[in-house]
Amino acid sequence: MKSSGAEIIIKSLIEEKVEYIFGYPGGAVLPLYDTIYQQDEIKHVLVRHEQAAAHAADGYARVTGKPGVVLLTSGPGLTNAVTGIATAYMDSIPMVVFSGQVATSLIGNDAFQEVDTIGITRPCVKHNFLVKNVEDLAITIKKAFHIATTGRPGPVVIDVPKDVQVALAKFSYPKKIAMRSYNPIVKGHSGQIKKAYNLLMTAKRPMIYTGGGVILGDACDELVEMVQRLNVPITNTLMGLGAYPASDRQFVGMLGMHGTYEANMAMHNCDVLFAIGARFDDRITGVLEHFCPHAKIIHIDVDPSSIGKNVVTDIPLVGQVKPILTEFLELVRSGEKQLNQDALAKWWKTIDDWRKMDSLGYDLTPGIIQPQQVVEALYKVTKGQAIVTTDVGQHQMWAAQYYKFDSPRQWINSGGLGTMGFGLPAAMGAKIGCPDKDVACITGDGSIQMMLQELSTMLQYHTPVKILNLNNGYLGMVRQWQEFFFKKRYCMSYFESLPDFIGLAKAYGHDGIQIRDPKDLEPALIEAFKQKDKTIFLDIIVDSDANVFPMIPAGKGHHEMILRGRDKMENTTVDGLSQV
Repeated sequence: MKSSGAEIIIKSLIEEKVEYIFGYPGGAVLPLYDTIYQQDEIKHVLVRHEQAAAHAADGYARVTGKPGVVLLTSGPGLTNAVTGIATAYMDSIPMVVFSGQVATSLIGNDAFQEVDTIGITRPCVKHNFLVKNVEDLAITIKKAFHIATTGRPGPVVIDVPKDVQVALAKFSYPKKIAMRSYNPIVKGHSGQIKKAYNLLMTAKRPMIYTGGGVILGDACDELVEMVQRLNVPITNTLMGLGAYPASDRQFVGMLGMHGTYEANMAMHNCDVLFAIGARFDDRITGVLEHFCPHAKIIHIDVDPSSIGKNVVTDIPLVGQVKPILTEFLELVRSGEKQLNQDALAKWWKTIDDWRKMDSLGYDLTPGIIQPQQVVEALYKVTKGQAIVTTDVGQHQMWAAQYYKFDSPRQWINSGGLGTMGFGLPAAMGAKIGCPDKDVACITGDGSIQMMLQELSTMLQYHTPVKILNLNNGYLGMVRQWQEFFFKKRYCMSYFESLPDFIGLAKAYGHDGIQIRDPKDLEPALIEAFKQKDKTIFLDIIVDSDANVFPMIPAGKGHHEMILRGRDKMENTTVDGLSQV
């Protein structure tokens, strides 16, 4: 028997063990939606905006490790989702996106709701396909899932014309796929691994720096054992938080633009840097001329184009993080070489001295809630076990700084693209992926309004999350930059007509509470998390003048931080290095 193209797509997704599709219908995908209606193995989540479909699939993928699946119609359906696709691409999240297209005979004729999907998405996907023959559908889908989930993960778009969805062909789904032009390296070079081990063992001031690649590569257990056996300091990027327990003494905090004083100073003064699954982006390195000036650099990455792209690497290791760290760990376990323990003890003493700076300390004002207090209260109430999503801005940085993530796939945020509107639909996707876990969305009064309509989706599909809106009346990070670098010219960063968020939440069928007094904060959170089956919107009025510290200004190095209570950069290069 022959199957229609739409049936082939659904049968292929069943073969890939897909459980959920996040999407929004339209004319160019009605045959596919009709097929979805006639089956019950895959559930469809109807979002209220296509951008949210991509963000929800993204959140689902990050917490489960499975690829997210998105279904969109042609034209504006696809273009609305491009921001979500680009978000996944920047953070290397596996996703397969199906977009409808006008009939093949109309492609290029400026038909109704036609856009050049392949051209539009090419810069922000790992790969894309236009399927013009129904016979090619099944193998194309197999290729898409293979590309999306192997090597450096990422989104793959499959553009399917409407006539291909109704055309008939025999269904046969390949068990394996071989692509001559795509063969990502898995195992690292043993000789290079031995060189890296030998170099690290010569270090007097070693530093481990890890990114999201450790989490995506499921290599957290190997990382933790290696770091603890060596007793060396470790820092994570924004995307890498949770790869190593943040509550452990060896973790010195997040690094980079809003990293801790001790993490940034340790990076600046280390003599061997072991970078694992990180890409040395600008928010981490600061100005490249000042980056790790004393260090030899070892770099593990599955993507060879990331090695040497921004920072010169002394020993490159190309391959998947898990097998490389497994082989590296065998050398560590052998005890063939040992770190200089006297030098290491002196290094830890220096780091502990930097910790005394208390760079994450903040001042309390009677009767006013500080945003840092909110995150600390959330951590306490959830015992550090919640999945936390955020939007982008000051609240994102405070969440990263003050919620101690001890487990991978617990921290869900838009790191690379910095997408406002990400947090709410990502929380919904995370709750669908992990229904038994508490999910909290930390957001701001600017970000939450970009995808607020997904409160409707959350009611329909019963995805109870807790929304913590840090309401300061500003686009907070924009205001902070305007305060520091534009002489307090607050242009378009202040909101003069914010809505009644509690009223809105109730209009969408959820409960809400506004919190203004610090003494009410923890009790409100406790009560909210007791209500496991409800979405609760907590509108928390916080200090509108609060800033994120530390902060490395653009064009400066790790050793040049603006710290709390100081109105100029704290340059501690000489003092810091003299202590080592």
